[in-house]
Amino acid sequence: MHELSLNEALIALVEDEARKHGCTRVRTVRVEIGAISAIEPEAMRFCFDAVTRGTLAEGAALDIVTVPGRGRCVDCGREVSLTQRLELCPQCGTGFVRPFAGDDLRLKELEVE
Repeated sequence: MHELSLNEALIALVEDEARKHGCTRVRTVRVEIGAISAIEPEAMRFCFDAVTRGTLAEGAALDIVTVPGRGRCVDCGREVSLTQRLELCPQCGTGFVRPFAGDDLRLKELEVE
């Protein structure tokens, strides 16, 4: 379950940012998870509570926003929606689609005290 290590890295970043701005508590961590990122939102939520214990984010809410997958066909050049990685272009049917959105995890916003 790589979501555990992703949460550990996320909380390290959250604590660094909170301390940098003199915050004493993190109330909400808002992240964007790409629909084609191979990250399971429910697994992220499950690990989040365990990883935040004893940190500035203990008791914080994890708010997950799903970002749709988008890509560009290398053959016809069209922008298309993606539901998975390594998809053929739904427009021309022949070209491989190179993702440009929806394949990552991004810290979007913190609510702090």
